[in-house]
Amino acid sequence: MKLFIKKFDELTTHELYEILKLRLDVFVVEQKCAYEDIDGKDYDSIHIFYVEKGEIISYLRIFPDDFKMETIHIGRVISRNRKSGYGEILMRSAIEYIKKLKTYDKIYLEAQVYAVGFYEKFGFARASEEFLEDGILHVAMELNI
Repeated sequence: MKLFIKKFDELTTHELYEILKLRLDVFVVEQKCAYEDIDGKDYDSIHIFYVEKGEIISYLRIFPDDFKMETIHIGRVISRNRKSGYGEILMRSAIEYIKKLKTYDKIYLEAQVYAVGFYEKFGFARASEEFLEDGILHVAMELNI
């Protein structure tokens, strides 16, 4: 298993295709949620993912907050095989990477409600009431770093 941390322009066309396919397979098809995955944020994001046997097995992106310079967002967190531990390894790698940047004081994400416990394991705390996003209940969560 190998970790990759890349800016958008550093992604190969193959990697980009596989990332978008993984996001589509889970967030749109599996969760039956039609939403705008191609939202323009990928250009300014850092893409963090693990590859095993030539296949992307977990992925997320991080991007700065448009309004709060001290806050960075984590989004599109996904693992091909849930309950495999890949998601935890990915989150730990992303948090470690963000801390090394020494640029941000806070990490923000919008978690699907069923996944709140997963993020709490890393120290994230609820920062909002539940809200509907693309037909799925979410909650804002933050981690001070």
